Amino acid sequence: MTLGIFLVVLGAIFAGAVAQRIAGLGFALLIAPFLVLILGPHEGVLLVNICGVVSSAIIVGRVWRDIDWSMFRWLTLPSLLGSVPGSLIAVAAPAAPLAVTVGAVVLAALSISLVLQRSDVVVRGNAPKVLAGFGAGLTNSMAGVGGPAVSAYAVLARWPQRPFAATLQPFFVVIGLVTLAIKLLLDPAQAPVLDPWMWGAIGGVILAGIFTGEKLGRFVRDDTARLAVVVIAFVGAGLATARGIADLLG
Repeated sequence: MTLGIFLVVLGAIFAGAVAQRIAGLGFALLIAPFLVLILGPHEGVLLVNICGVVSSAIIVGRVWRDIDWSMFRWLTLPSLLGSVPGSLIAVAAPAAPLAVTVGAVVLAALSISLVLQRSDVVVRGNAPKVLAGFGAGLTNSMAGVGGPAVSAYAVLARWPQRPFAATLQPFFVVIGLVTLAIKLLLDPAQAPVLDPWMWGAIGGVILAGIFTGEKLGRFVRDDTARLAVVVIAFVGAGLATARGIADLLG
């Protein structure tokens, strides 16, 4: 990886960390399509998983008091079941179809989330929690994106923003670690090959992004932050999908 490309990667990771701290999610939505474009679908998604675990683990300590642990359990257990088939698909799928899948999953998830925000439907009970958790585990392992499934549930269940954003952090840590473990056991060669200083730079950028997001969060409304994440993610997902299609046709 050239220095120029790596700086682009760092910029995407920084923006994702800022969004994650402000809105509670958006890290993977923001960076997954761009890292897939830069690194390819296998290494790109794996790096998204790694960075997602690190960023959420750092944020957990900042939001501990607002975490809904009952909701965490209902979402996490079924997500582990979804992570297994998703990881198997992600490891076995060829690069071009997987790139199209990543882009399509993000585009579909974003579109559904936008539609649901205007819906008057309210869901109750534990079955929707289980479905949301399973869907998040599946899409996180396949495309590095687990937020839209639980975000859709939060919208339909009228889950308040503060506990929702807080609870997602330990949730993302767990499903990210499980996904990483499965993928690396199945195919260790998919791990991104980076110099030690690059890993250090990524960690530093994540910390800087979280710190910046914490400061900006005092002035940025949640709906404004989410809208910005959606717009940027739409662009990235569209580019990733287009490149995957071009590779398939070429």
